[in-house]
Amino acid sequence: MLTRRQFAVGSATIIGAGVLSSGRAGKADVLDFRTPLPIPKLIDAAKEGNSVRLKAASSRHSFFNATPAPTYGYSASLLGPVIRLRRGDEVEMVVENMLGCDTTVHWHGLAVPGAFDGGPHQVVRPGESWRPVLKIDQPASTAWYHPHAHHDIARQVYMGLAGLIIVDDGSDSLHNLPRTYGIDDLPIILQDRSFAPDGSLVYSPSPLSVTYGSRGDTIIVNGAVGPVARVPRGLVRLRILDGANARNFYLRFSDRRTFHVIASDSGMLGRPVAVRELRISPGERFEILVDFADRRAVTLETGPDEELGAFGAMAERRINGEYEPVMRFEPTGTHPAVKDLPARLVEPAAADPARAVGRRQFILDSGMCMPSDHGDEMHMGADRVMCINGKSHDPARIDENVEIGTTEIWEVFSLGMAHPFHIHGASFRILSISDAPPPAHLMGWKDVVLVEEKAELLVAFNRPATAQCPFMYHCHILEHEDAGMMGQYVCI
Repeated sequence: MLTRRQFAVGSATIIGAGVLSSGRAGKADVLDFRTPLPIPKLIDAAKEGNSVRLKAASSRHSFFNATPAPTYGYSASLLGPVIRLRRGDEVEMVVENMLGCDTTVHWHGLAVPGAFDGGPHQVVRPGESWRPVLKIDQPASTAWYHPHAHHDIARQVYMGLAGLIIVDDGSDSLHNLPRTYGIDDLPIILQDRSFAPDGSLVYSPSPLSVTYGSRGDTIIVNGAVGPVARVPRGLVRLRILDGANARNFYLRFSDRRTFHVIASDSGMLGRPVAVRELRISPGERFEILVDFADRRAVTLETGPDEELGAFGAMAERRINGEYEPVMRFEPTGTHPAVKDLPARLVEPAAADPARAVGRRQFILDSGMCMPSDHGDEMHMGADRVMCINGKSHDPARIDENVEIGTTEIWEVFSLGMAHPFHIHGASFRILSISDAPPPAHLMGWKDVVLVEEKAELLVAFNRPATAQCPFMYHCHILEHEDAGMMGQYVCI
């Protein structure tokens, strides 16, 4: 098994050999920030009779000045609507599959039973529909939805299937947070893509892309390249999702201004946390407040993805330099602005490690592993099988059994490279990362953590899952979970 240091050295050799192609043929070389930030349609479920219809279908979308490219979307040419759900409501989600392939819709971050979770066991065949009824009973948060089809997650997300969910429990008004959707409360879906000369998406799995995850050379925000958002002259709330297949983003503003993290995956923090740079990994969400009262235009930018060791750092710097622009913000003053940063928010529910009923270990391995009994991990055309605890994912095997209403300590180890680890159907508190306490902005309830060496998590199990519809736990580098870095657990 490779250590991360050995992995980095080997990756540097790959770069030196010129194996990585930048693939810039279809990309505009200079961002002019003329494209207005696309704002996905907002569906307020309560105003729609608590019935929301999503149609997964093929479409066409223009990412920049080029011929529209074939894409997938949920009731849109790309991505999907933002869905607002209110705590205490029961919402029927009607999912229609108009694609030419099987799909599912996973409600990532929603606390729902395994039968409604949308994992690989809830297959929606072409031409069919799925109608789960979701009971919304969790604090305010930003969640998202995306496909979780067996061995086809990475391609379907890359083609455009993803959308945000806002869980509303009324606390926004209590704390006077920005909450006017599309004005001072903005969805920011970050992804990276590669394009052919005609502007079409390039997704061609190979051993290299499976090993490191698929990484494009062009950053897109809500489906646009280099967009600009015109915002009020005050506090603006950004709900940021890393919706990339594999890339970690290192976000900062070009003038190095301070901004404040107010929430992570599963809810608000106890108070705003001041930062100048924020790392976000695939599947993670953060809500931040940025103050534009100074009226100065500013660029959001990202640094190289150094969690790939030498591979990531060398590749990003060779292609794009140290930092590259993501999008632009221009304050306008055309909307009443929230001026005051709240002193306190919502203190996360207490987490007591002493009450944990057990401890488990999970080793995420990027090296060669034994295939599952079904032996179908090679569908991606890559000679890689990835695993957790020496086992590649098998949909017929239950790996762990936990008791509902309990907490456990899970120790997660990464071999080879950093892995974003996600648990379905549960939230957790980070007790330690590489044997050190987590930074303040990671001390709330979460469902994704980037594991560089080791993470110790206190996991709370509050939703049921049976052997017929188990919950997943997996690496959220999409090519890794497609290649088998995923397990299943039952919660009863």
